[in-house]
Amino acid sequence: MDDKFQNKYRIPSNRLQGFDYSSHGLYFVTICTKDRVHYFGNISPVETDNYPSQNQDNTHNYPSRNQDNPSQNQAENNMGKSDTDHYPSLRVTQIGQIAIDFWKEIPKHYPFAELDEFVIMPNHLHGILFFNRPEKSDWTENKFGSQSQNLGAVIRAFKASVKRYANNNQIEFDWQTRFHDRIIRDDRELRAVRQYIINNPEKWANDDLNLARRAT
Repeated sequence: MDDKFQNKYRIPSNRLQGFDYSSHGLYFVTICTKDRVHYFGNISPVETDNYPSQNQDNTHNYPSRNQDNPSQNQAENNMGKSDTDHYPSLRVTQIGQIAIDFWKEIPKHYPFAELDEFVIMPNHLHGILFFNRPEKSDWTENKFGSQSQNLGAVIRAFKASVKRYANNNQIEFDWQTRFHDRIIRDDRELRAVRQYIINNPEKWANDDLNLARRAT
């Protein structure tokens, strides 16, 4: 069986033992704040005539949701919406905006890492990272040695930069120690993860990570 989709992306099993997380492929990442504290802001409705996306100014040089018919992407995004709608969105704090800004800067520090859909929520971040490394498209077992160019290194650097900003500006903030990741295996899963991320603010009231929901 072919182990690529769209001739570009790796399709190894999720959480493959010994997998080299610097390999060519798509990674779905979730990073939470310590104790799920709502450091990044609050979700409230905003008036918009566009289906909101925090990565709307990013460009992708790999296939989009519907590369053959880009207008269909917008039609799908706006399905069921009026010309002007009230859509839940993050009312961002200072450290929340820094998290957004620093996430967008990841490709400046790691040129092989391309951003896809992402969202900052009150106490967590969901994002897709594409490691554009065709020279590493043939999977090999992870080896001891330099770990400066893998997924863990990218996430550690991002988290450290946000934490450093908070410390330097006397802003109360901390991350959960670990992060969650999943390897995206095919185009169908990519579309599903993208839609899950876009819909996250709308689903916040029932999100398991919502501390207000847990308190009720």
